[in-house]
Amino acid sequence: MKLNLHDAEFLLSAVNESHYPKHSYPEIALVGRSNVGKSSLLNALVNRKKFARVSGQPGRTQTLNFYRIDQLVIVDLPGYGYARVSEAIRRQWRPMIENYLTKRPNLKGIIQVIDIRHQPTADDRMMAEWINAMGIPAFVVATKADKISRGRHKPSLEKITDILQIPGIVFSSETRLGRDALISIVQQLASQSEG
Repeated sequence: MKLNLHDAEFLLSAVNESHYPKHSYPEIALVGRSNVGKSSLLNALVNRKKFARVSGQPGRTQTLNFYRIDQLVIVDLPGYGYARVSEAIRRQWRPMIENYLTKRPNLKGIIQVIDIRHQPTADDRMMAEWINAMGIPAFVVATKADKISRGRHKPSLEKITDILQIPGIVFSSETRLGRDALISIVQQLASQSEG
């Protein structure tokens, strides 16, 4: 699958299967902690500042957000592990996320977004273990690379991918470092359906 990234639109927000969009496109899920830069990553991918809403408040994404880019759909899942979101809301998220990840036939791959400045959290490790156990094709995108020196990129990424046992790339939505690699990953994951 070749992306031109010009034809992109927000489709809808959903909280359960009955709300999911009906289409035949492959879907790629974006998972990660709140405030890790998933919306900024989406905006950098399509080269638009306000394609996905970036919030200054972590924990704002409380629905599954479906974005169509050419012939594929990227699904931004609620961020996990944010302490200020009430326990009741977190309990609602879990089945919503699990349902999508286990029951959606369109799902072809997962991009786990990690802040390169920090070691993976317990939640990150749990998500990676689950991804690996399910055998879903996945990549790690280590964001916020502009916040550390270039010399720390490789060792930081190696530590993250070693802990999570998922291959990964270094990325910055600010400088667009790793954008070409991200496009390749998205294309590769989407093409799983064609193989």
